[in-house]
Amino acid sequence: RSMTIALRVHPMTDDINGNVMDRFLHALTTAAQEASYRIMLVAAADDAGEVAQIEALRAISAIDACVLTDTTVGDPRPGLLEQLGCPFVAFGRPWSALPGTHTWVDVDGSAGAEAATRALLERGHTRIGFIGWGAGSGTGDDRRAGWRRAMSAAGAGSDPAQLDCWSVEVEDSVAAGGRAATVLRERGATALVCASDSLALGAFQVYMTRDEAFVPVVGFDDTPVARAVGLSSVAQPVEETARVCVRLLLGLLNGDSPGLGQDLLIPTLALRERAAI
Repeated sequence: RSMTIALRVHPMTDDINGNVMDRFLHALTTAAQEASYRIMLVAAADDAGEVAQIEALRAISAIDACVLTDTTVGDPRPGLLEQLGCPFVAFGRPWSALPGTHTWVDVDGSAGAEAATRALLERGHTRIGFIGWGAGSGTGDDRRAGWRRAMSAAGAGSDPAQLDCWSVEVEDSVAAGGRAATVLRERGATALVCASDSLALGAFQVYMTRDEAFVPVVGFDDTPVARAVGLSSVAQPVEETARVCVRLLLGLLNGDSPGLGQDLLIPTLALRERAAI
């Protein structure tokens, strides 16, 4: 064995949410090192390029396995790696065919968004909006489903069309979050759940008032920016995810069946008051 695991590094598209993958890389490196493995980073322009890089590394016995991240609906990589016979674990579910037949670890974004929505409901808000990404992203759909489930359980989903009015789909950026929050506030939303901290930070500025320390906006990923400004957010168990990835990879290398390793981890909700800055 080469005692090496490959991981593709994706270009950073967002200075706020990119922190999650930074944490994952550090935690994965630590967990691999504790098991006497190393992480080899590879860069690729697209999914096909990533698979080609892994195939080339396997051909010269430079790696034993790999970790996939940023899984999408219709993701071709799991199938291609299975054809290559390369052991792998995905950080992210096979959105097109759950639960899938390969090994994966993911965070239950639906449960996180549901917990955030329930927390706002418990604070007396009944008109809670959701700001997320366009349909079909897998991760975004999962988080929206949690918000919808909590709202429906609270009686807000008796009319699906009315509930759709409280959901806005935008690109993932602070500016887009601010614009969407303005729209939802005009529609009467008194609180918001967002699919990312980038969106929530934009919404935070729209919903922040001088009189209230708690801003009724909850983001996702609990980034350093969220903590610095006092933005409530859903925190992913990134370090635990990395440890599980390494444990499952070691199992695969020792003969475990791929379908046996499918773990869905539960995030935690951090409610906080606005920082005095």
